[in-house]
Amino acid sequence: VNLVNRLAYVFHEPRRGDVVAIRTLAGEHVMYMKRIVGLPGETVTFHQGYLFINGKLLDEPYLSLRGNWEHEAEQDGPDQYYVVGDNRDMPWEDHYKGRPERKLIVGKVLL
Repeated sequence: VNLVNRLAYVFHEPRRGDVVAIRTLAGEHVMYMKRIVGLPGETVTFHQGYLFINGKLLDEPYLSLRGNWEHEAEQDGPDQYYVVGDNRDMPWEDHYKGRPERKLIVGKVLL
């Protein structure tokens, strides 16, 4: 059970590092809990498990296991946020990540 603040983004947009609840197309009550790492318009790349935003290494002190992901650059659209979980030691193919549009971000996870 997680507590989601649905009012967190009334006065400002989601920020990098926020853990958010994301509505899926599977239904209104099915949500993912992921961390925002890329903001609208940014380019996201993974190299040897490290995350690069617009070509610069992102410091991620919240990770305990980095893994070895390799993925070419992807640019977020003007209304997209790149989200990924903190469990990065699992294989790339088995991990949900992506670029949901702003309207699918329900709120900020508190607990």
